Amino acid sequence: MNAHAHPDPADTFRQEAQDLLEQLEQALLDLEQTPDDRALIDSAFRALHTIKGSGAMFGFEAVAAFTHHFETAFDRVRRGEVPPTGALIAVALASKDHIRSLIDSPAEADGVRGAAILSDLQAITDAPAAVPEAPAVAAPPDGVPATWRIRFRLAKDAMALGTNPLLLLDELRDLGPCTATALTDGVPALEEMEPDACYLGWEVTLTTARPRAAIEEVFLFVIDDMELAIERVDGAPASPVAAAPATPEPREEEPATREPAREAARGAAVIRVQAERLDELMDRVGELVIAQARLTQLAAGSGDANIKAIAEEVERLASELRDTSMGIRMVPIGSLFGRFRRLVHDLSRDLGKAVELVTGGEETELDKTVVERLADPVVHLIRNAVDHGLETPEGRAAAGKPPAGRVRLTARHAGAEVQIIIADDGRGLDRERIRARAEEQGLLAPGAKLADADLFQFLFHPGFSTAREITAVSGRGVGMDVVKRTIESLRGAIDVTTTAGQGTEVTLRLPLTLAIIDGLMVRVGDGRYVIPLSAVEECVELSAADDARSKGRSFLNIRGELVPFLRLRELFNAATPPALYQKVVIVSSGDMRVGLVVDQIIGSHQTVIKSLSKLHADVETFSGATILGDGTVALILDVLHLVEFGQAREERLKAPCQMASCQMAS
Repeated sequence: MNAHAHPDPADTFRQEAQDLLEQLEQALLDLEQTPDDRALIDSAFRALHTIKGSGAMFGFEAVAAFTHHFETAFDRVRRGEVPPTGALIAVALASKDHIRSLIDSPAEADGVRGAAILSDLQAITDAPAAVPEAPAVAAPPDGVPATWRIRFRLAKDAMALGTNPLLLLDELRDLGPCTATALTDGVPALEEMEPDACYLGWEVTLTTARPRAAIEEVFLFVIDDMELAIERVDGAPASPVAAAPATPEPREEEPATREPAREAARGAAVIRVQAERLDELMDRVGELVIAQARLTQLAAGSGDANIKAIAEEVERLASELRDTSMGIRMVPIGSLFGRFRRLVHDLSRDLGKAVELVTGGEETELDKTVVERLADPVVHLIRNAVDHGLETPEGRAAAGKPPAGRVRLTARHAGAEVQIIIADDGRGLDRERIRARAEEQGLLAPGAKLADADLFQFLFHPGFSTAREITAVSGRGVGMDVVKRTIESLRGAIDVTTTAGQGTEVTLRLPLTLAIIDGLMVRVGDGRYVIPLSAVEECVELSAADDARSKGRSFLNIRGELVPFLRLRELFNAATPPALYQKVVIVSSGDMRVGLVVDQIIGSHQTVIKSLSKLHADVETFSGATILGDGTVALILDVLHLVEFGQAREERLKAPCQMASCQMAS
């Protein structure tokens, strides 16, 4: 049986709760900045209401009970009785964290901490004491009790979709004394019954001091697909709600009652798919692309026009399917950036520094797997920026800077890579202190000359820290080495630049190595290799005269600019004689360029990347391999590594020349 056929309902709840908790956190953080925004208050309240209802439905009773009291206290904010102060937001964020722990690991959740959080929340909102076993039903002191008759009938498939009518009746009972009677007129004969269908209706008589809006909120998330009628029966003018489907009339005091229904309708176009299924889909598409390449090769050698036409059609469809499949896995990096607002908020409080987080390029897309693996490295870098980079309020005042420090988090596409930049406007890195620490640990010879870029790389060495004291945030030298390992495992690199007194900028450069890429196939000796097409700038011819003239020099004059080049024949130890007219493929990574000398340019090739085995994990020249149409294997060149290798070799070649010129001059 397919293991994916019946997902665990509890896992479904956890996934949905994750989104709701993120929505709640963002709303609370925004509310701290704009406390008068009613839409934010309503958004937070709706997230709480949904978590409570879904938690009870899926058997997370502790989650439902805790969230019920959180919601009760926050309801006073929604009614304008309590302002959303910084203290209230802090306790609300702690409540949200406790809900997450109750969902993720209920056995390890700290019940004492939960009780303390509710106590703090109650003290701030001055809410009535909460007793989990018996939720309070007392009416607000200013309410006038009224009796209502509520008749409702759910959609036939309501229970199959996860709605529990008993929970709705429980919520009505929480509003005040009530009696409920089942309506059985819609129940069919036994042989016609469907096991998961809902045939009953209910009539409830309820006495409560809460407004009519409170009754309608019980049915907030099912109101569009049910029959519902609400009327006063204590002598006041009747005001029935509805027939099927219920459409409650708009009320001034509750303008957002229908908004969740509209959101649900919009959300119906989105489905959750397990990441493993997307990986399987990419594997199948990859195999299809390989088969299509073989078909194209066979068709090219055939004289049958029909086969050629079919091959072209299959190639077009495979290309479109490839793009669609890759697009499914791509997510905006803004989904990652949103998590760091809470981090900066908490660091600001813990360190006593006013910090502003500015983000940009949220629409930049990356593979979902890459985005997930970037979370921890960026957390470490932001923590370091706030703790080490930004000055204290007194230090900023002395330096003539605004009291609030700024951390800027941006993403952008740059050629064949994505750059993620974490920058601060703090004091900058202390070069001398880093050098002294590196010499102290034996990583650098005393007095050795080293460029800033190389010196700053010591920050990512295991156990390296320049902090004068160990704090709860940093100082143990743990974390930055993990950052480097993670980025390098993604075939990326880290650049660090700093300006004394103005701040530091850390750039994460990540190649766009997805499962399938467009490549340029080349021949070097008897071997065929693939260069990612997105990194290729141009191709030029290397004549025999140019080749002879550049011996020992290894650079070309490309329109007045000197570009170093690598002879791949020498790098790969090709045994066959070189082609009469070799070609140079100019590739780039960031601002650096290098030329790759090849024997022949075969043409463009749609490439399925197959990872190299663990035995070849330390081979840096290649990022993977691909299977060609004739079944042979071609290695994919790692452009980032080759560009850095070529530039470094050019620097080494320049050094003796500069030394020789100095000796001649003397």
